[in-house]
Amino acid sequence: MRIIARLDVKNEFVIKGIHLEGLRKVGNPNQLAKAYYDAGIDEIVFVDCVASLYDRNNLFSVIRNASKEVFVPITIGGGLRSIADVEEALDAGADKVAINTAAVRDPRLIEDVARRYGSQCVVASVQAKRTVNGWEAYMETGREKTGLSVLDWVVRLQNLGAGELLVTSVDQEGTRSGFDIPLARAVNEAVTIPVIVSGGYGQQKHLNDLLCETEPSGLCFASVLHYKTATVSDLRRFVDEASAKCQK
Repeated sequence: MRIIARLDVKNEFVIKGIHLEGLRKVGNPNQLAKAYYDAGIDEIVFVDCVASLYDRNNLFSVIRNASKEVFVPITIGGGLRSIADVEEALDAGADKVAINTAAVRDPRLIEDVARRYGSQCVVASVQAKRTVNGWEAYMETGREKTGLSVLDWVVRLQNLGAGELLVTSVDQEGTRSGFDIPLARAVNEAVTIPVIVSGGYGQQKHLNDLLCETEPSGLCFASVLHYKTATVSDLRRFVDEASAKCQK
């Protein structure tokens, strides 16, 4: 299982908040990315948290610098709204692009990017909030409703050509109170492409709880790494131990 660092960036600083609302600056994105790479991270996801304010991603210079020192797959997300944006992101050194808002507004973008660059390049980002009957997909960094059922939407994203899903529980994100396990399980069962789960990790028990119910392809971590409450090695060990325990 991939151990992935998530860096949410606002105005050239990595930030961390609760429910996708940024509260604190936690460091320089390039310095953190290099530290996580040196520690053995499998992948890094950079997300521009204020891209919607500028109608474009402002992380290209960050990605250019990161790609000189970080030699694991890099995903960039936030404000990528056209093939031209995707091309610029890849030219800057990203390996994959995460698309949410633009896909909701024009699902053909997923299809177009997959056709031009391959499905392996396309990460469909899904921001999920609980409803009475399940989960609704949100956009604009978890602020705007889409009216789309998450489970219907992820199936459609797969059919459009997305190579993997990055599923963030807005309810759990930043709370350190545990993953939305029913969400992770339901999405994982609805599709055949890899699923990355993001939002809610706080302690080793949360991995045991998750991996005894479902096994995603990857897990995104932010707070635990930024605040040094666990290292990449710790997380890898916790995942291995949880997987072994749940297989008994």
